[in-house]
Amino acid sequence: MKKLRIVLGYLTLIIIAISMLYPFFAMINLSFVQNSEIFSQADKIFHSPLTIENYVNVFEEIPLSTYFMNSLIVASITTLGQVVISAMAGYAFARLNFKYRDTLFLIILITMLIPPQVNIIPLFFLMRELHLIDTYQALILPGLFGGLGVFMMRQYFLTLPKDLEESARIDGCNLFEMFFKIALPLALPVVATLAIFTFVSTWNSFMWPLIVTNSEGMRTLPVGLAIFKGSFREVTLWGELLACSVICTLPVVGVFLVGKKYFINDILQGGVKE
Repeated sequence: MKKLRIVLGYLTLIIIAISMLYPFFAMINLSFVQNSEIFSQADKIFHSPLTIENYVNVFEEIPLSTYFMNSLIVASITTLGQVVISAMAGYAFARLNFKYRDTLFLIILITMLIPPQVNIIPLFFLMRELHLIDTYQALILPGLFGGLGVFMMRQYFLTLPKDLEESARIDGCNLFEMFFKIALPLALPVVATLAIFTFVSTWNSFMWPLIVTNSEGMRTLPVGLAIFKGSFREVTLWGELLACSVICTLPVVGVFLVGKKYFINDILQGGVKE
C-alpha cells in the first residue's frame, strides 16, 4: 500500500509537470513555424519545417534588443538594490535596539496591504517633479524598497543564534563585518528567494514602465511587446508574437535555474520544525 501511494504521488507530480510545461513547450515550438501554418499545426506536438524567420522579422520590425537591454538593466539593478536594502533593514530590525523600532516595522508591514495601483499616481507626480520621467531612475527607484523583502530578511535573521555574533564581537568584528561576513552568507537561501521574486516581478512589470516612459529607447520588453501587438491592422502575426514571448520568458527561466538550489533550500528549511 505504501509503494502504491508513492507511485500515485509520482504519477500525480508527472501529470502536473506535463500540464504546466506543455504550454511553454508549445510556445517555443510554434515560434519556429511560419505564420501561415501555425493554426494548421497547432494540434501537433512536433512541427515541420521549422524556421527562424519569426525571430529575424521581430528584430527587423521593432528594436527588440533595446527593449531587452532596458528590461535587463532595470530588473538587475532593482533586484540588487532591493536585496541589499532589504537585507540591511531586516538585520537592523532583527538585531539593533533603537527608538520606535517596532512601530516602524509595523508601518512597513502596513504598506504591504496597500495595492500597488494606489501608489501609481503619487509616484508619477513625484517623478515628474524630480524631472525623472522617461529615465532609468524612474523605472528603478520605486522598486528598490519593498515591505515583503524587509519582512523576509528580518524573520530569517531572528532565527540565527546570537552566539555567532557574540563570538565575532569578541574577535573584534564591528557591526558591518558581522553583517557581511556572518549574517548575510548564512541568509543566502532567503536572498536568492527574494532576488528571484524581485527579478520576475520587475521583468514582467507593465503598468509603471508604460506610464513613465515616452520614447521608444526607454521602453521595456512588456511595453514593447504590447505596442507591437497593438500595431497589427488586418493580420495578427502570431509567429512574431510567440517569438517575442519566448525571448521575454527565457531570462526569467534562467534566473530561476541559477537560484533554484537556494530557493528550494529555503522552502525546505521553512518546512522543518525543530
